[in-house]
Amino acid sequence: MFMPIRPEHCWLYPIDWPEISNIVRFTRAGGRCEHCRRPHGRYVPFLAGANGVWWDVEINTWRDGRGRRLRHAPDFVPLDAIRVTRVYLATAHLNHDPTFSGPRWRNLAALCQRCHMIHDAPEHRRRRWWNAFRVRALGDLFSGLYS
Repeated sequence: MFMPIRPEHCWLYPIDWPEISNIVRFTRAGGRCEHCRRPHGRYVPFLAGANGVWWDVEINTWRDGRGRRLRHAPDFVPLDAIRVTRVYLATAHLNHDPTFSGPRWRNLAALCQRCHMIHDAPEHRRRRWWNAFRVRALGDLFSGLYS
């Protein structure tokens, strides 16, 4: 699956981006998230509210949000605390700059949707602040100060 790119951002990416993304996600990362080790395309059980703890079916153990095996299994897990999600890998730019992939793609990482959102959260906050600041500045410029 290829992540869609907004039409206004297409010019930022190289023409061979789908091939680069496939190499990063499936050749280099082996079809697993490079931060938490969740497998692409599989349904993965996880504990709601447990900071990313998930069940790895291949080795029959719980893993934490960084992909490490838990030393001790969670004590009592009520059934309503277990959720299931399907994992999709995307190629993320670690420095949030799609125009620069770096030598040998060191700036790229294969991340699941959870890790991608965690990685991008500070950048999303910064952009939200900048957009709100820009709108207020334009309002001040043309309409005067807000009351």
